[in-house]
Formats: sequence, structure tokens, C-alpha cells
Amino acid sequence: MISKENLGGKVKLKRALISVYDKTNVLKMANFLKSKGVEIISTGGTYKYLKENGIEVKEVSEVTGFEEILDGRVKTLHPAIHGGILAVRSKKEHMDEIKKKGIEPIDMVVVNLYPFFDKVDEDLSFDEKMEFIDIGGPTMIRAAAKNFKDVIVLTDINDYDRVIDEIESLGDVSFEFRKKLAGKVFNLMSAYDGAISNFLLGEDSYNDYLSFTYKKAQNLRYGENPHQSAAYYVKTCGKGAMKDFEVLNGKELSYNNIKDMDIAWKVVNEFDTTVCCALKHNTPCGVAEGVNVLDAYTKAYECDSISIFGGIVAFNRKVDKETAKELVKIFLEIVIAPDFDEDALSVLRRKKNLRIIKCSVKPSGAVEFAKVDGGILVQSPDNKLIENINVVTEAQPNKSQIEDMIFGMKVVKYVKSNAIVIVKDKKTVGIGGGQVNRIWAAKEALERAVQVNKISSSKESLEEAGKGSILASDAFFPFDDVVEEAAKYKIGAIIQPGGSIRDKDSIEACNKHKIAMVFTGIRHFKH
Repeated sequence: MISKENLGGKVKLKRALISVYDKTNVLKMANFLKSKGVEIISTGGTYKYLKENGIEVKEVSEVTGFEEILDGRVKTLHPAIHGGILAVRSKKEHMDEIKKKGIEPIDMVVVNLYPFFDKVDEDLSFDEKMEFIDIGGPTMIRAAAKNFKDVIVLTDINDYDRVIDEIESLGDVSFEFRKKLAGKVFNLMSAYDGAISNFLLGEDSYNDYLSFTYKKAQNLRYGENPHQSAAYYVKTCGKGAMKDFEVLNGKELSYNNIKDMDIAWKVVNEFDTTVCCALKHNTPCGVAEGVNVLDAYTKAYECDSISIFGGIVAFNRKVDKETAKELVKIFLEIVIAPDFDEDALSVLRRKKNLRIIKCSVKPSGAVEFAKVDGGILVQSPDNKLIENINVVTEAQPNKSQIEDMIFGMKVVKYVKSNAIVIVKDKKTVGIGGGQVNRIWAAKEALERAVQVNKISSSKESLEEAGKGSILASDAFFPFDDVVEEAAKYKIGAIIQPGGSIRDKDSIEACNKHKIAMVFTGIRHFKH
């Protein structure tokens, strides 16, 4: 029971305005109000719907003395409506003024808006979409929210029951809940206006105010760590890979699951060929191309059979039964693919906690965000791989090396800087990233290549470790130390952006060791 002390000045409900696009449960609310002797006024489609269902209701035009005009654009924009909403009941001059004007107070406003969020994504003309910009509804709910001490404002159908319960038990709605309902109005309007703003200005324009809008999809058990609270929000307009996926099996997705799934899905969608990406802690641990999904998975697994445990596996092709039988042999958090054969699903579902994600939407984000304390950084996505292939050494890369170089650059852009990726036959054999200097990342990647090739770290083995492999770097070499390290492992070719004032040193080192090197002109930092 809510204390009557929290009511903030109890007001007996006498009059309610109902005008809703989404009519879910509105009959329940209307019948309840009528049972309490509340007069209901309404508009257009809502008026007709209530009438047809036996609800006694007065049309807004009866209140205003003015019929709807301009194809319904103007119907509630009238002093008889807004005066009734905005009058402060505790101010005698307000009440005297509206009484003098023949305006009666409106104690409840039940309104939900034209579905601009949905309509903006439909195959409609620009002018048709503009017609779904609601004017009267936002004006009423903003007015009611401003005067929430006197006017109950309902915009969310999920709040109807609580309002009914409080009126039943208290005769009114508590001050705290009124305030929350008012806050929800301005929360909704900021998103609604933001969606319209982005529609008119474009998402990728750097406007004076940041107005991207997202709606909560679900509360999460916790964030990156158990002591952190978290929720997941999806954008209100437009499709998105991490918005429009389907969960076919498994536990609820976690904060870390969603972040990891996003990167794994982006990696495989860099390729037109059949590719598998194994990912752990937001970084690829194995990426490989195959003649089919099983071949791609087998190769990706071989890249790092340790790190893949408890990780995420992504495919850019439908998963078949044979691949599924291999996937269930180890512990995985998620398998994500554009589709799954039914018999593959039967195999995968044997692991009840394994999250099986079907995603057919390709990554398409117009902008990327990074939150800092007191601000948000906004940038366009890293969607340009190479400016050109500029061979800068005496040794020339062959066709196979160039293909591996391009493969490597598609992977390296998703590895935390400093990033080095070793590739052989369109398969990562060594990945090093997140280091504070490039030589450490290079040594890490090269050592991993040794392990993948099942070669010990003896001097004799080093000479065989990198044969036939290429090295890809997300940024330029400030010194020739990476080339010298690569030479120890017999790396055949290197791809990097170039642009260092000491590029000459690395070029000379490559020429000395007969390593081919190309510059791309495009850096791929991922901080």
C-alpha cells in the first residue's frame, strides 16, 4: 500500500483524454475509468474504437467547438484542451481563468504516438514518412508531464495496470509514480525527436547535438563483471546485425557475449568466400577460409585450439550437420551464422546452454561511438581496407602472397592495436595484439605461428616456422626491428600501411632478407 502522504495533493479524477495509435489494453483502461465515473473525451480513430466497444465517450470537437481540420493535423491543438491540461489546480487564478473561459480540467491524458520509429524503415515515400510525425500527441503529453502533479500522463501500455491498481487502492496515483510517468514522457520525446532529426539530417552527419536514439531491449544479469549492472539497448530506427538476430537456443545473452558476437560477425562478413572466425575476449583467435564450413571451422580451430575454448564461433555460411558435430565437441558460448540446417540445429541443441544465433543482417553501422568521462567520441566506421598495393621492395609478392596479405588486413583491423597477424594459405597462424609496442605484438604473433605449425622454438625450427607465411600490420613500423624479427621466422612477405619517417630502414631490411613488402596507405588502429 502506498502512503497517502506521498500523493502530493490528492486530486479526484473527473475527466480523461484518450487518444492512442496502439490500442492494446485501452478498453480495459477506458472501462475502469467509466466504472469510476470519469468522463472520457477522445479523438478520431480512438473515439470510433471506444464507441464501437460500448464505451460512452465525448469527441474532442464537442469540447473545443471546432471540428478536425487539415486531414486531422489539427484536432487537439486548442485552448480548451491545453488549458484543461496545464491549469495548476492549486493556483486560484488559473482555475478562475479556465472557469471564466468555460474550460474544464483534464485530469488524465492517455496518449501514444504515431509509430514514426517503425514507419521510417518502411518502403514509403519521403512525404508519407513525414505524415507519421506526430504533433498533437507530443504536445499533449508534454503539457501533461509538465503539470504531472495535477495530471496523470500515460504513454506506455505497460503502465496501465499499475495506474489502475493505485487508483483502486488509493483513489489516486502517488506523487512518485506520477513523476516517473512524466519522466517517461520526456524520455520518449527525446528519442522520438532524435529519430526525426536523424531522418532529416542523416545519421552520419556531425550535427551540433548528438541525438541517436535507442530503446531498451532487455536488462542484463550484469556487465563486464558481476558487480557491474547492465542493460542492452537497440536503435529505434533501421536494421542492425546486433538488433535483428534470432536466438534459436541457449541461455540469455550477456554483456560480454553481445560485444564478442558483434566483432566475430563483422570479421566473417569482411569476406565473400566461406570463412569461420573463432573469437575470445573481443579479439579473433583464429580466422580461416575453407572449401566449406567444416573445412573453415577445422582450420580456424587449428589456429588456436586453446583460446577457442569458451569462445564464440562465427560463420558467413549456413551451418550443416557435420560442422555441428565438430562444434559440440568443445565448450563454446555462441555459434552465430546466417542460417542452420535443421539436422545441424538438432545436434547443437543437445547443449542446452549453447547460444545459437541466426543473423541474416550484415553489419551496416553509419557511425561508431566511444564513451569517455563527460563525453562521447563519434566516428565513421573503418570500412576502407586498402588505398592501393604499393610494392616498395626488390622482391615482388606472388599472387598467393597478395591474397594472404588482403586476408590478413581484413583480420588485423579487428585486433586491438598494436596488431600483427600472420597468415598462411588464408588461415591465421599467429595473432598478436593489444601490446604497447609493435615489436612485442610481432614476437607474440610469430611465436604463436611456431606453435600452430607444431614446431618447437629452437633456432633450427624458427627457420622453418614462417615459410610461406605473410605478416600483416595495422600500422607502420617505426623501426626495422619487426622486419628483423620476421626474417628469423622466414616470413616471405609483409603488408603494412607505410608512412613512417623511417620507412627506408624497414625497406632496406626487407631487401637484405629478400622479403617482399607492400604499403597500403590505410592504417587500422583499434584502440
